[in-house]
Amino acid sequence: MTAPLRLTDRKREAIIQAAIEAFRADGFEATSMDKIAAKAEVSKRTVYNHFPSKEELFAEIMHHMWAKSAAQVDMSYHSDRSLREQLRELLVLKLHLLSENSFLDLARVAIAATIHSPERAQGMVARLAEREEAFNQWIRDAQADGTFKPVDPAFAAAQLHGLLKTFAFWPQISLGQPPLDPSTQSRVIESSLDLFLAGYEIVK
Repeated sequence: MTAPLRLTDRKREAIIQAAIEAFRADGFEATSMDKIAAKAEVSKRTVYNHFPSKEELFAEIMHHMWAKSAAQVDMSYHSDRSLREQLRELLVLKLHLLSENSFLDLARVAIAATIHSPERAQGMVARLAEREEAFNQWIRDAQADGTFKPVDPAFAAAQLHGLLKTFAFWPQISLGQPPLDPSTQSRVIESSLDLFLAGYEIVK
C-alpha cells in the first residue's frame, strides 16, 4: 500500500500540476509565479520555497513528465540481457512520452521561451541534462562490462536521443505532424537501435 504524501509533497505536486496548466495555456513569458501560486492554492512564498525561479520550475516539469514514464523501466545495467533488449525498453517509453500532447505543448513553450533568451536556454538544458545521468551511468556500466565501446556517455546518449527526435519530435513540433502510429514507432526504434549498436556495441 502506497504511503500518503506528506503535506509538503502534496503542495509540491499541486504546484507542478498548476504550472503545467498555466504554461500550456499562457506560455512561459505570460505565466507568473503569482499565477501559479493562485492555481495551486498555495502562497507565493511556498512556490519559491520549492522552486527558486520560474526557469527551475519549468525544467522540473519537463523532468517530472519524463520521470513518470522512466519510473516504469529499470535503468540498471544487466549483464545477462542484451544491450538491444535493455535499450528497446527505454526507447519505447521515450517515444510514448514524445507522443503525449501535453509534453509537446510544453516543448513548444520551452523553445519559444529560449529563443528570446539564450542564457535561459543554457540553464534549462543544463538542468535537464542532470536528469539524464541514469542513462549515462547505464552506458558506463556497459563499458565496464566490456559490451560498449569507450566513448563519452553523454555524447552517445545525445546521439541516440537525436535519432528518435528526427522522426518523433521535430516534425511534430515544427510542422504540426501527428504523433507516430505504433507501427512507425516500432520501425523507428529498431532502425535507431541498428545504427546505435552498430557503432557502439562490442559483441563478445
